[in-house]
Amino acid sequence: MTLVSQTGPTDIDPIQLVLDSVTSPLTKVAYQKALGDFFTWWGGQGRPPLTKAVVQRYVAVLLEQGRSSSSVNVRLSAIRKLVREAADNGQLASFEAESIARVRGVKKQGRRTGAWLSRAQAQELLLAPDTSTLRGLRDRALLAVLLGCGLRRSELVNLTFTHLQQREGRWVVLDLIGKHGRTRTVPMPGWCKAAVDAWTSAAALSGGHLFRPTSPRGSRVLARQQLSHEAVALIVRKYGQQVGRADLTPEGLQLAPHDLRRTFAKLAHKGGAPIDQIQLSLGHASIQTTEVYLGVDQNLESAPCDVLGLSLKGH
Repeated sequence: MTLVSQTGPTDIDPIQLVLDSVTSPLTKVAYQKALGDFFTWWGGQGRPPLTKAVVQRYVAVLLEQGRSSSSVNVRLSAIRKLVREAADNGQLASFEAESIARVRGVKKQGRRTGAWLSRAQAQELLLAPDTSTLRGLRDRALLAVLLGCGLRRSELVNLTFTHLQQREGRWVVLDLIGKHGRTRTVPMPGWCKAAVDAWTSAAALSGGHLFRPTSPRGSRVLARQQLSHEAVALIVRKYGQQVGRADLTPEGLQLAPHDLRRTFAKLAHKGGAPIDQIQLSLGHASIQTTEVYLGVDQNLESAPCDVLGLSLKGH
């Protein structure tokens, strides 16, 4: 699969160029799927010269198929990365690459804030695993870290024993490398550390990755592996389906790992944690992103101006 440059065809795989240029495993998966779909469509069009008009037509087709704005924009990001890498490697004229890169994304209508759990639901989720089994101990520890530390799924699967350190009299996740390579330290509550210790002690683990897959029956640890992103999603979904069945639907809650990150933020905010400290724990570059997680609404009954402590009466 090649593009055509000013000097003719090359043997360089353009998709591989893109994958080699990004570091996030999730981005690699998303871009590989997006570019595979694009090349399939492009091939069905007879592979016309790759131009801005062709990409704009592809965007129109995606919208006609009912794709969401976020789905279309991810595909456009992958294509922009593709043409720029192709231009840098002589597979596409620079002016054409820049023209394609200027194709506008689809404007999002409204804002999806995702799901949060109430404190009662979060507590129910935390207690859902059967801790009489090795797998249940692992799953409780995994849910505890997602709820208690607000980590991203990618951060959780890459968590190692060296990340768990004591600082200023408490346990923390030290020097965690998150999105865009930003490094932060995340405080860990005592109940979360207790859940992690119960799992690692039962699994006889003392080094390497913290969360590992277990054998099909869950009776032993596959020590040389780390848990996959897909496995984390399945674990969260499994226990989410057990939560709230009495007052929701027979299927329970349809949860994703990121919903537990939002829950961490929401419960911390309701508990009185300052928003800037929540931002630091989550590793957000912008406090506006944290506000989206919190679903912050303006409170006119108890507004910030009411607690300033100022008056016209003096002392």
